[in-house]
Amino acid sequence: MAEMTLRQIEVIRAVMMTGTITGAGKMLNVSAPGISRLVKHTEESLGIRLFERKAGLFTPSVEAGPVFDQIREVYRGVENLQESIGSLQKGEDVSLAFASAPSVAQFIAARVLKRVRSRYDDLFIDLNILKIEETPDYLLLERGEFVIMSSEVQNAAIENEKIAEGRLVVILPEGHPLAEKAEVSVHDLVDEKIISMDPMDPYGAKLAKPFLDEGIEIHHSMRGRFAQTVVSLVRHGLGVALIDVFSVAEVYMPGLVRRPLKEEHSIEIFIARRKGRVLSNFAEYTIRNFKRELSLAVEHQPWLTETAKSQK
Repeated sequence: MAEMTLRQIEVIRAVMMTGTITGAGKMLNVSAPGISRLVKHTEESLGIRLFERKAGLFTPSVEAGPVFDQIREVYRGVENLQESIGSLQKGEDVSLAFASAPSVAQFIAARVLKRVRSRYDDLFIDLNILKIEETPDYLLLERGEFVIMSSEVQNAAIENEKIAEGRLVVILPEGHPLAEKAEVSVHDLVDEKIISMDPMDPYGAKLAKPFLDEGIEIHHSMRGRFAQTVVSLVRHGLGVALIDVFSVAEVYMPGLVRRPLKEEHSIEIFIARRKGRVLSNFAEYTIRNFKRELSLAVEHQPWLTETAKSQK
């Protein structure tokens, strides 16, 4: 039993649509004799007269009606396939769900998503802000594809990948006497009103470590749950704080002064995802851009240059 190739289907459809061999040739950008030979070969191999010829015009024969109905269905399917591929390429009718620690979500995430949006302009994006204790449920219940955290998620069903590392810095309200220093030590903060997070929290423990390593007992004047809260409280003159560089990775932060911490301590950033989970192209692209933006945040810190200039 003879079968039609995709090329034969393409040619027969072109003749059907244009009504002439010449028109089909122009439509497919091939020679008219080649079209004619393929039509004749197809009819002979199928044993069916596909077209009625009259004065150079080709009209579908009555007996070949079911064949042309199927050809239309084939092309409708191809067109739907192309539309689906195009939608995927633009991000239409699909979504990306992921979560981030507050420190990374504050500024870095917006830069990443701006790049994602420029590539997938119709992609629906669901960004959640999580604490580390909320992460296992989020990933294991498939609420999102990945999570960005400042600590590894301790769960046997979750894998972690370190993607960045950035130093801790001291943040002060504008006009604070310590802003005159090129760098600030934890010893300089002993008599200050310190704003931080609960040291029992993994992130809060990393902020407390520089003090503990120097044998300094910490007395917090205020605590916040998220990095953004701490930054806001300092900006409004309510105290000073240690924070990771990613939480203040913005060029202009009116009301706030950033200074390097003399004692070198850093925060690591991890991508956490359920083991065995195959990420979507959208998620992979987003993660690549997180790596890029986190790296830039560490390498390019204009306020460090400004600090150096102010000391001259």
